[in-house]
Amino acid sequence: MGILYVVPTPVGNMEDMTLRAIRILKEADLVLAEDTRTSGILLKHFEIKNQLMSHHKFNEHGTSAGIVERLRAGATIALISDAGTPGISDPGFYLVREAVNAGVEVQCLPGATAMIPALVSSGLPCDRFCFEGFLPQKKGRQSRIKALADEERTMVFYESPYRVVKLLEQLAEVFGGERRVSACREISKVHEESVRGTLTEVIAHFKEHEPRGEFVVVVAGKED
Repeated sequence: MGILYVVPTPVGNMEDMTLRAIRILKEADLVLAEDTRTSGILLKHFEIKNQLMSHHKFNEHGTSAGIVERLRAGATIALISDAGTPGISDPGFYLVREAVNAGVEVQCLPGATAMIPALVSSGLPCDRFCFEGFLPQKKGRQSRIKALADEERTMVFYESPYRVVKLLEQLAEVFGGERRVSACREISKVHEESVRGTLTEVIAHFKEHEPRGEFVVVVAGKED
């Protein structure tokens, strides 16, 4: 029986790649990549020359059965996404579930994810939090936000630069404009920035300064 390794890759700075991740990717019989072009740049940087296979949300239901069979036959396979930890707002869950159900050993390496640095640096309580990732773009979006109105834990959202102001405005409408928030962008990259304040203040900031880069929005929970 082989092993499926879930391998985090840098969300920004290449130096965030761990030594163990590099070793596993070099030793694996096959590397599954969300986008082989993006991952090809990463592997070339670290002189990793293993076979790459495309594995993403549009084909994972069709390819996972064959991959599990290779694992059952003894192959060592590594799964990576474009950035961060597979399965966290990225493809990965379905294959991991199928491998586990087939009795295959699955190991996830510790490593890069955008969520934790944004949470810890937000200045908001991080001992208890809930991760919401990307909210639905249309259907169910407003009802999901309303369902979080009484959430007491710190909340973490992912959002694109094109919709981050809309997200902040929707949160302010339901939570109130005085709720504390930290909007962190370009984590681990050259232009990393966290804008902290009330929802009203952070909305005003991004209406004056065009949002750029992918965002992690950390919002304070409801106070007792």
